[in-house]
Amino acid sequence: MVDKPHWHEAAEWVIPFVVKISTPNASGTGFLVSHSAVGPICGIATAAHVVSHPHYWEQPIRIEHYQSGKVIVLRNADRAILIEESNDTAAILFQKGELPLPETPPELLTEGFTAKAGVEVGWVGFPAIRPQNLCFFSGRISACLAEDHAYLVDGVAINGVSGGPALFLMTDRTVVVGVVSAYIPNRATGDTLPGLSVIRDISQFHETVRLVKSIDDAKKQESPPPAEPPPAIPESAG
Repeated sequence: MVDKPHWHEAAEWVIPFVVKISTPNASGTGFLVSHSAVGPICGIATAAHVVSHPHYWEQPIRIEHYQSGKVIVLRNADRAILIEESNDTAAILFQKGELPLPETPPELLTEGFTAKAGVEVGWVGFPAIRPQNLCFFSGRISACLAEDHAYLVDGVAINGVSGGPALFLMTDRTVVVGVVSAYIPNRATGDTLPGLSVIRDISQFHETVRLVKSIDDAKKQESPPPAEPPPAIPESAG
């Protein structure tokens, strides 16, 4: 009988896939989500609000691989950004070059499968209060919002953690269940009280870059910039 993984094992398992994303105005978290089967292109998943501002202004995006400390800076011509604004998810497509990302991306929760209320999930990211440290968080799913492709989770998401992978413990392995999107504090009484985190599902990322051969191919699929300049840091951003 295979022992179910523990959270400390899940937190260690996800480290090789995680990157810190920095832009001229903000920072967030991302993780390897796919490799092209026919070209040297990889995809990094994150929250849409982390990259919407630099996408609109064609600003550089700095990708730091946490485990190795290796850094690349992606100019507008070096990348393609695929955004699902309604779901607050995005993928950054680029040639990984010397960035030592694993050859095999992490396993994603099976398409069409939904985690249930009461299930514990964990997530990692670089909180603004300690941005040099990859921190682990956890909580239980309070509700599944199927129509919004999201989960409400009883746990904390701090600025800088947006875009981080949310993890789910299967019987014998860890899988990625979602992307950290936001934290919604409770202001019902006028005071700011503890609230709920929002984790978006990974529906965008199944086969994100599988058939992409080059940056030119990726650019053909790139999402158009928003019609209006997005805020550099949304108020509810994680």
